[in-house]
Amino acid sequence: MRAISCVAPNQLALVEIPRPELKPGWVRVAIRHIGICGTDYHIFEGNFPYFEYPRVIGHELSGTVVDANGADFSVGQPVVINPYLTCGTCPACREGKTNCCETLKVVGVHAPGGMAEEIVMPAANLYPAGELSLRDAAMVEFLAIGAHAIRRTAELKPGARALVVGSGPIGLGVAHFARIAGAEVTVVDAAPDKIAATRELGFATFSPDQLDGAEFAGRRLSGFDAVFDSTGSIRAMNASLFHTRNGGAYTLVGVIKGDLVFPDSEVHRRELTIRASRNAQKADFEDVMAAMRAGRIPTDRLATHATSMDDVPSSMPAWAHDRTGLIKAIVTV
Repeated sequence: MRAISCVAPNQLALVEIPRPELKPGWVRVAIRHIGICGTDYHIFEGNFPYFEYPRVIGHELSGTVVDANGADFSVGQPVVINPYLTCGTCPACREGKTNCCETLKVVGVHAPGGMAEEIVMPAANLYPAGELSLRDAAMVEFLAIGAHAIRRTAELKPGARALVVGSGPIGLGVAHFARIAGAEVTVVDAAPDKIAATRELGFATFSPDQLDGAEFAGRRLSGFDAVFDSTGSIRAMNASLFHTRNGGAYTLVGVIKGDLVFPDSEVHRRELTIRASRNAQKADFEDVMAAMRAGRIPTDRLATHATSMDDVPSSMPAWAHDRTGLIKAIVTV
């Protein structure tokens, strides 16, 4: 079957690979759409740690069931694919925190991915897509990361003021689910095209050079109730703490290799709650699907670019070098 392999940094290839073996308790799925994630670009550029080349990439996936293998699915049923492979036995898994399993593997990152004609997955990792389009179903995973960050942030109650730093796809997921939770949402980003796109989505959005202005000060007041960093920038992650109010919360959604440095006096003065938010759980996937069905997520505006499996080796490098206007690119198989 056909698949896209990242053979080496800056080298993608359309390859032929064997059909994956179907194991007991796993289901065979025909892939229909794949979202290209920031992680995929980092892998392509050679900037993702611990990645082993060559590997089939892709983890934002939707498809239709080919062989249910005894599971409670029907042939042809559309499904959303949760790409997180967990052990089920570590303390985190036993507590239901499967998103931070001690041996967690993500397909397309630590295990063979879904940018292929078929994949096999544990039955528990498949969620019926129902009436969602298969294109929209491929966007559930990245939005679930934002939904999870909001669900973890208990301080974000209706009427709370939230600041989201970074308006890439993950940041937009955070912003949308903060708004769904009833928060007043403010966004900061440095890229002019992202600022324009985020404003078009209805969010008050500021560039870094506007943070000393009166309009931002009127939203910030003495600090935001909850601040979310989704930049993956050490400089931004270190600085965003200072936008939280006393007694507020700072949630780190973006991930980067490096050290965060917070002044202890400022953390203590605010009695700040600092938390990390990693990946997503089944409940977050379900929240996203419910929000999509209710028309609360503007999927047509998020899916800005499209390509085919045949064209990925040419289109993905082009987008890696110039992402102007790009929110989410979707591959059709």
